Amino acid sequence: MAVELRPAQAIKLMHDLSLALVQDGEPDLSPRQLAILLTIYLEPPPHHVRDLAARLKVTKPVITRALDTMGKMELVSRRRDENDKRDVIIQRTVKGALAIERLGDLLVAQAKGLQP
Repeated sequence: MAVELRPAQAIKLMHDLSLALVQDGEPDLSPRQLAILLTIYLEPPPHHVRDLAARLKVTKPVITRALDTMGKMELVSRRRDENDKRDVIIQRTVKGALAIERLGDLLVAQAKGLQP
C-alpha cells in the first residue's frame, strides 16, 4: 500500500516525528545511528560491521563508534563470529526491538495528524 504525500506534508511529518523523539525522554539517536539501527532490524541477519559499512557507504570505524553508543543503550549487542574470529556479528536485542516498535508507533501517530 503506497502512501501519497506532498513534499510539504513529508517535511511536516519528519518535523513532527523529530519533535516527538526529542520530547519522549528516551536517549536521542543521530540520523546515522538511526539508519544503522533500522538496517539491523529491518533487513535480515546476519549483520557484520563491514557489511553495514558498505551498505551505508561509511567506514568501519564509523559503524563501530555508532555500535559502541547503541550497545551502551542496549539497542544492539555484538559477538565474535565463531567461523571467523576476526569478524563481529551484530545482534538484535529486546530493548532495540521495543525501540523500533516505539518508533513505528510514533510515526503512525504523527502521520495521523497530517492535514489532507
